[in-house]
Formats: sequence, structure tokens, C-alpha cells
Amino acid sequence: MSSRTSSIERQKLIGKILFYLGNFIIGIIFVSPLLWMLCASLKPEAEIFANMNSIRTFIPTHASFNNYIEVFTRLNILNVLKNTFCYIALILVGDLFLNSLCGYALAKFDFKGKGLILNLVIALMVLPMEAIMLPLYIEMSQLGWVNTLQALVIPFIPKCFSIYMFRQFFSDIPDELIEAAYIDGSGHIRTFFSIVVPISKTVYATVFILDFVAHWNDFMWPFLVMTGEEKRTIQLAVQVFFGTQPVHYSAIMAALVISAVPMILMFIFMQKYYVEGIASSGIKG
Repeated sequence: MSSRTSSIERQKLIGKILFYLGNFIIGIIFVSPLLWMLCASLKPEAEIFANMNSIRTFIPTHASFNNYIEVFTRLNILNVLKNTFCYIALILVGDLFLNSLCGYALAKFDFKGKGLILNLVIALMVLPMEAIMLPLYIEMSQLGWVNTLQALVIPFIPKCFSIYMFRQFFSDIPDELIEAAYIDGSGHIRTFFSIVVPISKTVYATVFILDFVAHWNDFMWPFLVMTGEEKRTIQLAVQVFFGTQPVHYSAIMAALVISAVPMILMFIFMQKYYVEGIASSGIKG
């Protein structure tokens, strides 16, 4: 009996070792491009593409911060980061506030046309940005919003995916909890902000992360509507290094590292809420 127990425990131990080893290998594969980019940003131009077939490509033998100095010299990086954080913050505030209210209404209120609106929200989720980019740009031009903050922010506050995420999460909140608040004299608005919002941190964090990543990486729309150099976002600023001859890939790597740091830090600190939010609202019907 003890031999059989020992054999089972050994098999469990081997299985656990293989599981973690497999996860480690997969993690290294996914992280390796980021590691290579970081190492390349510390190398001189002549060494970036050397030793690409060996592990030495991840080892900067003549490491220096000259590439980062070049980035800060050629770009007003603080102004670029300020522009990017400003417009993303405005989108996030509008998204989390308005779309959560819409999701709550679709989850907990009964009104005529509710099913039609929900179906329309789901249908519009599959509409790609490329399909509406041209008419949206024409609309911004006619409103005189080209090269203004409004063109970056206002079209992207309403989001069907965010509404759907909030609706799915709020649907799982017990009706009895909300009814108890009504019995205590709380109105709809007070109930939402005092009862629903505090217990919905995971879905708010999920929408926050998805929105932040999407707009931080957005290039095409800012490229169309932001024509002034003083209003560049981070992705437009990085493009400067690709469009200036000769192309210095070492400086490009340094600029890309700078642009990636905020996303990495955000996900590190908020990954717990992100995973919980996806599990609780993203896959339930």
C-alpha cells in the first residue's frame, strides 16, 4: 500500500515538474522578443543583428544608454507621453462611466426595445474600425475637429464591447441585493454608485486594461487626425525614427522599449483583476 502511495506521489511530482517546465518554456518563447528588443536598445547599431542564430544575440557586449539619450534628444518625450496619457485618460473616464451605465441598464432594467438594443450592441462588436474610419474622418473634418483632442477622444468613448462586458457582469449581481437597496430608500443612481460599483472592480479593471492597451498602441487614427508635431502621441513619435534616413534601429528599439514600459507595468499591477474580470464577465451568456 505504501509502495503504491509512493508511486502515485512520484507521478504527481513528475507531472507537476513537467507542467511548470512547460509553462516556463512557453513563457520564455513569448517573452523572448521583448528581451531581444531590450538588449538591442543597449547595443551599438553595428551589433544589433549580429549573432542572430545564437544566444549571444541576447547579450549586449558593449551596453550603453546612448540610444536612449538619442531618443530624448530627438523627441520631446515628456510632451509626447503627456499627450498620450491625457487623451487615453479622457477616453477611460468616459468609457468606464457611460458604458457601465448602459451595461447596467441592459442588465437590470426592463424597457421596450431592450432585446433589440442588446442585439445591435453585439452585432456592432464585429464591425472593424477600418470600415468606419473614412466616414468618421470626414465627420471630424466637417466638425472642424482635425488636429484637436476631441477627434481623439469623443468617437471612442462609446464602445459596444465595453457595454457587453459590463452587461454580462452586472447580470450576475443578485437582484435581491439591488431590491434591498431600493427598500432602504436608495434610488437607481445611488444604488449603482454605492452598491454595484464597489463590487464590480474586476470588470472595471478589465475594461480599463483593454482600453488602455488598445489606445496606447493605436497608430492609424492619431496619424489621420493629429497633424501637428506638438500633439503627437507615443506611436506617432516612434514613427519619426522609421521615416528619417538613415534608419537607426538601435534608437528605434530604445523608443519601443520606452513605449512598452507603461503597458508592462500596468499589466503587472492589474493582472489579477484582469484575469478575474475575463473569467467572470467575458465568457458568460
